[in-house]
Amino acid sequence: MSLLLTNDDGIDAPGIRALLRAIGEVAPSPIIAAPRDHQSGCGHQVTTTTPIHVQKRSEMEYAIGGTPVDCVRIALSHLCPEIDWVLSGINAGGNLGADVYISGTVAAVREAALYRIPAIAVSQYRQAPRKIDWDFAAYLTSNVLLKLFSLPLEPGTFWNVNLPHLETNAPMPEIVFCHPCTQPLPATYQIEGDYFYYKGEYSKRLRDPGSDVEVCFSGRIAVTQIRV
Repeated sequence: MSLLLTNDDGIDAPGIRALLRAIGEVAPSPIIAAPRDHQSGCGHQVTTTTPIHVQKRSEMEYAIGGTPVDCVRIALSHLCPEIDWVLSGINAGGNLGADVYISGTVAAVREAALYRIPAIAVSQYRQAPRKIDWDFAAYLTSNVLLKLFSLPLEPGTFWNVNLPHLETNAPMPEIVFCHPCTQPLPATYQIEGDYFYYKGEYSKRLRDPGSDVEVCFSGRIAVTQIRV
């Protein structure tokens, strides 16, 4: 299986290394084309008016001076046009419900879906102040990927996976196929003079019953199928 790996946290982020471990022997030589710098929250932004620097680090790894969507576009058009799947993540933080419109992690696989290439975004929800155990996240991701690789995926759609923040060595949680939440993100600000400081609390967001937010927050793996 030929895989393209990317993310929005940057090519040196621990999440993409965890994703590399998660695919294991399924694809021992994937292509990594990821942003050189942190690009979290950039959505489906693309670069069209300035040059994009591509640094070839090895035969399989490219650090790209652009957004996650830039990385997918350049990879599919020039670096590795024959790809079976595009995987993005593992993101440090959830990408649930309305997050998919903001997330660079999700935008990367949305771009792949526009090309009718099957794709999966994986994100690790984090309950502050606890840190993410990336080895455990890789273990959970490997189990989810094995299941999703075996399922049919309609062209023009992609999978969005959100891992719950469990204690290390917790039992494998249930994988739940669900719908994305349609509630808005918290929009609370602290005002100081003419400046507004965002103070929204992610964990206190509204949630539709049975949606990805409720599933993930309850300790299960939320999987949604999203159409471009």
